[in-house]
Amino acid sequence: MYFDNYLPLDDKEKEEVTNRVIEKNIKRKQFILQEGDVCRHYSFVISGCFKMYSVDTSGKEHNIQFASENEWISDIGSFHSEKGSRLFIEAIEPSVILQLEKSNLIYLYTHYPKFNRTFRVIIEDKFVELQNRVLQKISSTAEERYLSFLNQYPQLSNRLPNTQIASYLGITPEFLSKIRNHISQK
Repeated sequence: MYFDNYLPLDDKEKEEVTNRVIEKNIKRKQFILQEGDVCRHYSFVISGCFKMYSVDTSGKEHNIQFASENEWISDIGSFHSEKGSRLFIEAIEPSVILQLEKSNLIYLYTHYPKFNRTFRVIIEDKFVELQNRVLQKISSTAEERYLSFLNQYPQLSNRLPNTQIASYLGITPEFLSKIRNHISQK
């Protein structure tokens, strides 16, 4: 079980979490969150891939995060504040997810302290990831950001179209192609 990567669960804890998650099959291009909706779930990806993004006033997408197998995705700000999201979460591939509602998460926190610790570590890891991404955005070249993307998401570099990766890096798909060509010639 995924949580065993953090703190091993006993049989009762495994049963509790299993009883509190909902498994869903998600089609390609299906949303699990849209701008304006309140994020009501933490979603764990069993299979497939998702992108979390915002859309600016000109209609351009800006990818913030990808999540594939064994990763969590959620608009944590909307989830905790119970206010409308400014983000979209959309399936890039047909996917299977487990969703955990806020009331069930709080139940697990209250009755099984391991979950409180585990989710804190998961969120702290995502926060560190976000800090590193912001630092890269302001102090790294596009090629350095691409190499960091490959390091962070090695399983996605061949699964995602250039347009999605370029959006994540804040560059055009054409410039990404130039970077890829330059790296392959080294």
